[in-house]
Amino acid sequence: MMKEIKPLARAPLLHVSVQESLKSYIDDNALVPGAPLPPENDLAQQLGVSRNSVREAIKALESLGILETRRGIGVFVKAFSFEPLLANLAYGLGGALREVEEVLEIRRVLEVGLIGKTITLIGEDDLTELKDTVERMRRRAERNESFAEEDQQFHTLLFRCQNNRMLTGLIDVFWMAFYKASDFVSLANADPMATWRDHQEIYAAIEARDGAAARSRLDQHYDGIARLLATRTGAKAED
Repeated sequence: MMKEIKPLARAPLLHVSVQESLKSYIDDNALVPGAPLPPENDLAQQLGVSRNSVREAIKALESLGILETRRGIGVFVKAFSFEPLLANLAYGLGGALREVEEVLEIRRVLEVGLIGKTITLIGEDDLTELKDTVERMRRRAERNESFAEEDQQFHTLLFRCQNNRMLTGLIDVFWMAFYKASDFVSLANADPMATWRDHQEIYAAIEARDGAAARSRLDQHYDGIARLLATRTGAKAED
């Protein structure tokens, strides 16, 4: 029995190949942020492609945050930033609640695991800002208002003292994904006062430098969010 001929693998689009060549050029030459790339004409000649293909590849790498074009000057290597990753990930997650649940679980493990380090590092300025943020939450909760902005700020402040850009970026991913998902299904806070109390208890444990209590209360807080997502996921599946 003769086996069928396998179909040919489609060659990558030309501008994709050019992108890979440009990334290799940056790596091979150890170009740092701010370093210029050769002019488009020179790149096109070296690669044996048209200027349009080079231009298209540069635009794609700009969207990824790898390059930046300075009008009238040239193309330069861009300093690393989480922003393109965060924007694309939140957009890609969209209303996919299962994926949002997974992002939440990752963030929950990170925050609970790292809160002990915060207790050893956090200073009085951050504690004061946390206290003020919790107070704003209370005032809004008493009016039965949501306080998403204060909630995000609270979690950012919890870990600001660690100067961990990766952790801060992942916290931002969660918020962007969670509230993008709310465009597709209701994730409204049904009990703002309960959410405020969660944050008040977390703050109290941090202020008391009680690592065990901080971990427990933070974990319980995320347990409540996970239950909300699970409920909404089930309701969505029944539609």
